Amino acid sequence: MGSEHVGQGGSIMKANGGKATILALGKAFPHQLVMQDFLVDGYFRDTNCDDPELKQKLARLCKTTTVKTRYVVMSDEILEKYPELTTEGTPTIKQRLHICNEAVTQMAIEASRACIKNWGRPTSDITHLVYVSSSEARLPGGDVYLAKGLGLRPETQRVLLYFSGCSGGVAGLRVAKDIAENNPGSRVLLATSETTIIGYKPPSTHRPYDLVGVALFGDGAGAMLIGSDPDLISEKPLFELHNAIQEFLPDTEKTIDGRVTEEGISFKLARELPQIIEDHIEGFCGRLMGVLGYDNKEYNKMFWAVHPGGPAILNRLEKRLDLFPDKLNASRRALTDYGNASSNTIVYVLEYMIEESKKIKKEQQEGDGEWGLILAFGPGITFEGILARNLAV
Repeated sequence: MGSEHVGQGGSIMKANGGKATILALGKAFPHQLVMQDFLVDGYFRDTNCDDPELKQKLARLCKTTTVKTRYVVMSDEILEKYPELTTEGTPTIKQRLHICNEAVTQMAIEASRACIKNWGRPTSDITHLVYVSSSEARLPGGDVYLAKGLGLRPETQRVLLYFSGCSGGVAGLRVAKDIAENNPGSRVLLATSETTIIGYKPPSTHRPYDLVGVALFGDGAGAMLIGSDPDLISEKPLFELHNAIQEFLPDTEKTIDGRVTEEGISFKLARELPQIIEDHIEGFCGRLMGVLGYDNKEYNKMFWAVHPGGPAILNRLEKRLDLFPDKLNASRRALTDYGNASSNTIVYVLEYMIEESKKIKKEQQEGDGEWGLILAFGPGITFEGILARNLAV
């Protein structure tokens, strides 16, 4: 059994029977909107730091990240209540987790509600929940609090993915795909939620790499509804998910390094990260594209929904694969508007991908842009990838 959807060029895009599809997307953000042009002064004021060299370095980084706006949980009210968050060397993990646990749950609830509204079916039709976060730690996990907040049925089956970092959104989508395809009739809610408060620290000459995170990362939540054999009376499939693969690169564990300490989580991103991704991207994509019979000369026939870890990663990927400049538009727009919001960002990329594909469908040859790759890179170094069809145009 399959279901049909009108696609690009007026053709009929048919969702293959049994294949998982993304049926709806949703997102949510905290109330604080940060303009990149004002971030440097605000950050140094809030942390009571007046080091001119660090301030100049952060100003340079803010320009190179291409980020223009971001949303953050951190607020004047939080800093007033917890001034110790800006004090170097102060044990604050208890305070951070108290803030984060509450914030990520609320954002996940709001993103999930937006997704369910876009889906158009009742919450009671959700059979499974996959929850992803690298911003909280507790027992029971955030999946229970999200299920409670949404009013999901107690028999809803849950999967919890913690500390997958930037690859978490696509990892969660891979897991949701497997659940949907192995449980006919199931409807899987995937929710991601992240906040940078878990790693918020004052600037320090001993941790210059922290400034990269200050210039790049944002907060928010994302949600997707996944199921196979969509009912076109009540559902509108957006993407069909085919092969999904994961690969870690041996001996790269320290390239993206995160440690839980008494002061929160400390992250280190090695300078060679973009180069490592560039060196391995062709082989990884080749494993996915080979299913279609595509070779490395045909990258531009596909759409590219890539987690925007940073502009350097996108630039290197574009150069190595010789992609047309517009192929990464969705990723670059997400980075500009929201920063790198870790696991959530792939939801924002997919939303922009739908917009972009509708804009350019008249210029494409028949079949171009129908197939594409959903990609993300995280700790490990871990590559996550899904071969997908765009059914939304």
